[in-house]
Amino acid sequence: MKNKEDEQSLVVVGGGAAGVYASIRAKTLAPHLNVVVIEKGKFLSKVKISGGGRCNVTNGHQLDPSGLARNYPRGYKELRGSFFRTHGPQDTMHWFSDHGVELKAGKSVSGASVNDNGKFVVEVQKRTVDFVDYIDANYVLVATGSSQQGYSFAAQHGHSIIPPVPSLFTFKIADKRLADLSGVSFTRVTAKLMLDGIQKSAPELTQTGPMLVTHWGLSGPVVLRLSAWGARELYQDKYQAKLVVDFIPDIHIEDVKRILFQHKDQHAKNKVNNAFPKEFGLVKRFWGFLLEQESLDGDMHWATVPKSHLNAIALRLKQWMFEVVGKGQFKDEFVTAGGVPLSEISLSTMESKKQPNLFFAGEVLNVDGVTGGFNFQNAWTGGYIAGTSIGTLASNSILKEEQACLQLQGS
Repeated sequence: MKNKEDEQSLVVVGGGAAGVYASIRAKTLAPHLNVVVIEKGKFLSKVKISGGGRCNVTNGHQLDPSGLARNYPRGYKELRGSFFRTHGPQDTMHWFSDHGVELKAGKSVSGASVNDNGKFVVEVQKRTVDFVDYIDANYVLVATGSSQQGYSFAAQHGHSIIPPVPSLFTFKIADKRLADLSGVSFTRVTAKLMLDGIQKSAPELTQTGPMLVTHWGLSGPVVLRLSAWGARELYQDKYQAKLVVDFIPDIHIEDVKRILFQHKDQHAKNKVNNAFPKEFGLVKRFWGFLLEQESLDGDMHWATVPKSHLNAIALRLKQWMFEVVGKGQFKDEFVTAGGVPLSEISLSTMESKKQPNLFFAGEVLNVDGVTGGFNFQNAWTGGYIAGTSIGTLASNSILKEEQACLQLQGS
């Protein structure tokens, strides 16, 4: 008969995507494993609010592991191997269940030590009362996201920490007049981020896609991707940069000029604010704003617009430079760049190279992706691998104990 002391146990620190997914996987492989998930806040809170409340949990369009890895500014080189081949987006979509895991809400882990038997002793503190509990564990998985708690835990067990900085944030723009365009969106622009800390042009700092004007500046997938690829340099430059936007990337500048000149000839008697080239795909509010920047009266007729102004409009549409003066004012970053270096864990098991039976998964590691479900896929894959490793270790340990008991009974 098995003693309670002989039972295998896992403590998961963090009830987010990686922690919960790993717990389910470990419990599935080792049904007799005692699994406890400790979460200070609400379980799966980021998952619930992702995609504007639609639970945008992965990216189903990028299924090739190598292509998938290219969406991670931190972690690309390490993740392009077997990491996503073990458990990728399709696996996540096909395997998403919730059973057999004990959840402890409203508690946090304040520390952990290793006893003489090699077991972890996890110190658990309840938020609402002056109460400390201790849980023995054979295995500990740290899946605390960007919480300082996780970094402290890792450092306590010999890990170095790459200083965390924000990623995936909007840009605050110096030109206050841009606020008049709040709510205007563009389905396709090309934007280039120019940073003092980067002398040569980096391909990742030029992105194409949708963009949105906000009360404080610019947002949308293009801006968020640029903030991810330039996260550390932007932090070092105190979020001061130049952003060059091409509002009509599919039309060459010479063709833009030709279209404007033709429009001037064909609509000579029309007001410039009422009749503008539809080929550009621009909304009237933006066109009016553009005219203001060139000091043109919207009520003037096309016939009276000097060609020099048309050339200036063409140049502005293709190379409009904005001054970035900060992050979005609502501290709306979703992801952190930094954390435990990937060189200090085994990606095939997610186990620490510093402390046996200590595992990491998710954002606590120095891995972060661009917007579009990639950060959740990192959590699912890392959680799956960690859960598989822990479940296999626990299952093998239990099997050895049972075999030892049978040998004793037979002797």
